[in-house]
Amino acid sequence: MENNELQKIWKDSDREIHQKSKLELNLLLASVTRSTMNKFLYIMGAGILSGTGLILFLTFTSLNRLDDPIYLINNLTLGMISLISIVSGLMSWYKLRNNEPNQSLRNWLEVRINHLSKLLKGKFNKIYIVILPITYTLTVLSIHVYYENKPFLEVLGTEESMIGLIIGTPIGLIVSFIAVKKIRKHELTNLEFLKDLYNRLCNEG
Repeated sequence: MENNELQKIWKDSDREIHQKSKLELNLLLASVTRSTMNKFLYIMGAGILSGTGLILFLTFTSLNRLDDPIYLINNLTLGMISLISIVSGLMSWYKLRNNEPNQSLRNWLEVRINHLSKLLKGKFNKIYIVILPITYTLTVLSIHVYYENKPFLEVLGTEESMIGLIIGTPIGLIVSFIAVKKIRKHELTNLEFLKDLYNRLCNEG
């Protein structure tokens, strides 16, 4: 987040801060911190629910296509990726939600900033560039083949289906990347806000 954006966010809060006692100030900062942290939890929660729904769909469709090994491989691969994403999301959810007793707000915030920084700026922060096209393509194939009600190879051998996939897949991928970019930008903005809040807490201390 740019400095002028941070100053704008803090402008109204600063007016209240100078008029409050230390206890009231701590309660205000705790409220702001948890409100910002909830934004990360909402996004993670949506991802976990989406992944769970996808796995249920893959399970249902696979049970109805046990005689189509290629379709089963497609669904199994996508299911494994989704399961890993769900487990990773649940672990992050727990780390952000876990409240240790008798821990100061500053220390509580520091732990979460470090975890979010690893997720958004760590060495694997660009892995979505590889994962997104794979998961999107496998998902489109799973849905398309299932509703065509034909074997996997037969669907791919149909000219009409191939044209639709060739045209539709790049468009869908572009839209998906734009959506992910916006979500990441929103998360990075909130991360910078938390860092600024942490610095204020350190200065207050």
